[in-house]
Amino acid sequence: MSVLQAVRDWGEMIKFSHSVFALPFAALAAFLAARPGLPTVSQLGLVLVCMVAARSAAMTFNRIVDAGIDARNPRTAGRHIPRGAISRRGAWSFFVAAAALFMGGCAGFLLIEGNAWPLLLGGPVLLILCFYSYTKRFTRWSHVVLGAGIAFAPVAAWIAVSPETLGAAGWLLMLAVATWIAGFDVIYACQDAEFDRGAGLHSLPSTIGVGRALLAARGLHAVTVAGLVGVGLLSGMGVIYFVGVGCVVVLLIVENAIVSANDLSRVNVAFFTVNGVVGLVLGGLGIADVLMG
Repeated sequence: MSVLQAVRDWGEMIKFSHSVFALPFAALAAFLAARPGLPTVSQLGLVLVCMVAARSAAMTFNRIVDAGIDARNPRTAGRHIPRGAISRRGAWSFFVAAAALFMGGCAGFLLIEGNAWPLLLGGPVLLILCFYSYTKRFTRWSHVVLGAGIAFAPVAAWIAVSPETLGAAGWLLMLAVATWIAGFDVIYACQDAEFDRGAGLHSLPSTIGVGRALLAARGLHAVTVAGLVGVGLLSGMGVIYFVGVGCVVVLLIVENAIVSANDLSRVNVAFFTVNGVVGLVLGGLGIADVLMG
């Protein structure tokens, strides 16, 4: 196997490109936390390292834990571990390396910035991210657990930059990200509703039906919008930020409109494309608003 192919396989297995979902929100939180100044280059660099490493570790753990389930599901049987492109041993090694890099990044905040909170909280956050992989075995609310785990990202970034300024705006940003992630994970899970029922797995689509699950996703995304508005009001954000929120509203309407109980053919467009744009638009315009202010 060529080096390029190996990199491609690992990147595809952990869905490296999906880092764009939550990373902009973590970056926005770092800029909000640093006001009236700006986050340092080292702070932004360490946030980036921790975000990518934590997500890589959690995604690899999920692929290892779910390998047997993935092998039985026609939609996921071609994933790298079930088809043998990546060994379990190799995946475990990668997980350990990614987890070590994450904790190293957390330690960097102590060594460079004198902030011990990331190192103290790094282990529990990683445990929560990994715990998600087991939740669909016993609860329909696995989507919420996933959302909450990923939504620690903006709060963690805020604490890493300025723990003393974390307040209601930071927690509202966490709520917005949690419900956004949970909502689009519900949409994504609709593809596997029938398989999950047969395999004894739990998800909203498999327990309450695809139609009602899609309504729940819309409700979660309504909370996302309310949370983002609250963040803007509490943080004294300007027009640029609220233009970003308006764009998010339009994008979430599109995301929920292109998928229905009778037509799931555009789930991947809703999941991958639209949500990637949501993160980039809101994070980018929010940071621009801070810089312009």
